[in-house]
Amino acid sequence: MTKKINFLIRGMHCASCVNSIEKEIQKLDWIKKVNINFANSKALVEFDDKKLKDEDIFKAVERAGYAVEREDKDKLEKEKEIKSLRIRFIISLCLSIPLMYFAMTSAFLPKAFIKHMSFIQLLLTTPVIFMGYEFFTRGIFALYKTKRANMDTLIAIGVSAAYIYSLVSAIQIWLGNEAFSHQNLYFEIAAFLITFILLGRYLEALAKGKTSQAIKKLMGLQPKTAIVIRDQKEIEIPIIEVLVNDIIMVRPGEKIPVDGVLIDGHSSVDESMITGESIPVEKVKDSNVIGGTINKSGSFKFKTIKVGKDTVLSQIIKLVEEAQTSKAPIQRLVDLIASYFVPIVLIIAIGSFCLWFFLGSTFVFSLTIFISVLIIACPCALGLATPTAIMVGTGMGAEMGILIKSAESLQKLKKINALVFDKTGTLTEGKPKVTNIIPYSKTKIEILTYAASIEKKSMHPLADAIVEKARDEKISFKEVSNFEEISGKGAKAKIGSDEVLIGNKNFMIENLIDTSHANLDIDHLMNEGNTTILVVVNKKLLGLIAIADVVKKHVKQAMLKLQDIVDHIYMMTGDNKKTAEAIGVKAKIEYHDIIAEILPQDKANEIKKLQSKNMLVSMVGDGINDAPALAQSDVGIAIGRGTDVAIESADIVLMKDDIRDVYRAIILSKFVIRKIRQNLFWAFIYNTAAIPIAAGILYPFTGFLLNPMVAAIAMAFSSVSVVTNSLFMKRYKKKIIKAF
Repeated sequence: MTKKINFLIRGMHCASCVNSIEKEIQKLDWIKKVNINFANSKALVEFDDKKLKDEDIFKAVERAGYAVEREDKDKLEKEKEIKSLRIRFIISLCLSIPLMYFAMTSAFLPKAFIKHMSFIQLLLTTPVIFMGYEFFTRGIFALYKTKRANMDTLIAIGVSAAYIYSLVSAIQIWLGNEAFSHQNLYFEIAAFLITFILLGRYLEALAKGKTSQAIKKLMGLQPKTAIVIRDQKEIEIPIIEVLVNDIIMVRPGEKIPVDGVLIDGHSSVDESMITGESIPVEKVKDSNVIGGTINKSGSFKFKTIKVGKDTVLSQIIKLVEEAQTSKAPIQRLVDLIASYFVPIVLIIAIGSFCLWFFLGSTFVFSLTIFISVLIIACPCALGLATPTAIMVGTGMGAEMGILIKSAESLQKLKKINALVFDKTGTLTEGKPKVTNIIPYSKTKIEILTYAASIEKKSMHPLADAIVEKARDEKISFKEVSNFEEISGKGAKAKIGSDEVLIGNKNFMIENLIDTSHANLDIDHLMNEGNTTILVVVNKKLLGLIAIADVVKKHVKQAMLKLQDIVDHIYMMTGDNKKTAEAIGVKAKIEYHDIIAEILPQDKANEIKKLQSKNMLVSMVGDGINDAPALAQSDVGIAIGRGTDVAIESADIVLMKDDIRDVYRAIILSKFVIRKIRQNLFWAFIYNTAAIPIAAGILYPFTGFLLNPMVAAIAMAFSSVSVVTNSLFMKRYKKKIIKAF
């Protein structure tokens, strides 16, 4: 039987790490699928659980030199990891700077100091080596256990070669061998290699940020207990004990524990955390209710139809989990490059050593060649190329209210050709407001006064919109008596001697009110996406009040800009088609690009459909119901004021709740990725173009041999050029801000 397990892997630092782990797991029989996501350090493995145990897979990961965790560590653990890298980098830097000075010159140094220079350099270098202990444990251990090299292996061999060669030279100096001098010491190379790599890892750790907590927050929506009616008694039981066809009692303010169908009572239910729609849904007999949603007013009983893993909320959790664990397409290319880069460098270094040695060169000469090749190719600049650009780019974004979580999301955002916007709370305010008052007799203020005085007693969210409008107009509320609310229809009461009815058209027809002269206005308002409230006093229709979720400021402006850089722009909503099209007109989205009446669990499927058409899709949303779609999309963008789950599921978060920042994020991504490519170019040009020179190709013709010190300087210069190029990005910030 096929089983899926999700778990965390600690210690991955590059794409070649992923490659090593995947291949080690795939060595096991009965493995059906291995998917490791470097961005969130998660693995998803499918296997035959009759033939394999979870522990077999965990041991395979450990054989590759990495640690397995079954649960996320909390924020403190991640801060501890970043703090450790920072401290180790600072210590290494403080030791490496004087070490470099001693290696470059003996000026201003006392003779006794110079006499023991080799011993002093050894004392300074050795602690730095220990600061980078993980490069040796993971690099050499992986090579020994899995027979595969990674970038840690290259670092470990390069540093070890420089350190051991220097140590041997130092011993020869202590023994009085005149063939060796301080010029044969390359301790500073070993130290600076560790220092630069630690800096790269520290920046990378900052850029990656915290592991998503979306799954935990989704699970937190589900109540821990439910009130079940058994043997004519109400008993409270754990949620895991609820069975299909149980009768559940739900009181006002309580969360609905599981999915079911209402059998007695009525109420309005806030489904915004599941559907994303702001207006509570009226529930009467035979209405479906969803686990995790909140009962607003009345009490009711319902029969359970789905429990456990079959509920809508559980399905959303599953979709988020699987989508977040899936591997990004760009990662495969990185894996491929990394899998060839390290072994090729090792082969060239070893081959160069052997060639020169067997051609009659001395061991020291051949070893110098070996060290030079490894050092010139050591991926210090490669380690800095992405994180430095990401750090500067994300810093720029943060100042603009755009939080970018990973380099992968930036790279993919640049290529996005389809944007999908959630409607409620993303393109619209997510809160109903009075948009229009149409009077037939009396003034608008008088109509609003009647309506607000009665609706003040109601708990319905549409009532809140009317009351809020009255307060904005500074209207004095009138005394109300005989108030009665009819669920799903409206309310009636007396104001003084006047009989007042407030509600929808059907409610008025039931009370024999003539609404024929208002039909055109009602239809027009509904076509524009409004909910229409009729106000009747003494059986006479005074007027209409239109309520709708209004389009946010700057949406139209943002859409016009986005249409210039994105091929397709869609709007997706659980609302009805007519209301969605009305919002689409205001938001400048074509009607054929509107995806309406979509259930929460189907939103991710709609994203998949677009992806199946060879589109790179970015989803923009703010609700829990958007979380699966955000995770499934190539780049998820969450509105900052949205739910924590949506924000955690997304790759990019817009903190200012400004749709224009979607455009700014895409423009920023294009610029940052351009800088990353420039950085990678310079990293490779310094690290790889000089490999033939380091291997001694010019020596037979010119007598020139690349000294390991020169190789270290070239390596350092490549790192400096990468950092400097990244810092130049800051000049682009004002241009992005002034895009509108």
